[in-house]
Amino acid sequence: MKLTSFETMDPHLLYGLVNTALRNDFEDLEDLVRSHDLDHDRLVQRLKEAGYEYNAELNQFRPHTS
Repeated sequence: MKLTSFETMDPHLLYGLVNTALRNDFEDLEDLVRSHDLDHDRLVQRLKEAGYEYNAELNQFRPHTS
C-alpha cells in the first residue's frame, strides 16, 4: 500500500504503515515524507486527528498521552 494515499486511508492502518516504514526504512519523519513526496504537516495532522503524535526520540507515532 502506498503512503501517497494517506489522506483517504484508514488512520489506524496509516499509523501502522508509517511506524513500520519509520522503523525499517527511514532515519526520521523528515526522511520518510521527503522520500514519499508527502505533505509533512498534513500527514502529522491526519495522525493527530486519529489520536497519535510523533515522538522524534523514538522515531515513531504514539498514542496521545494527555
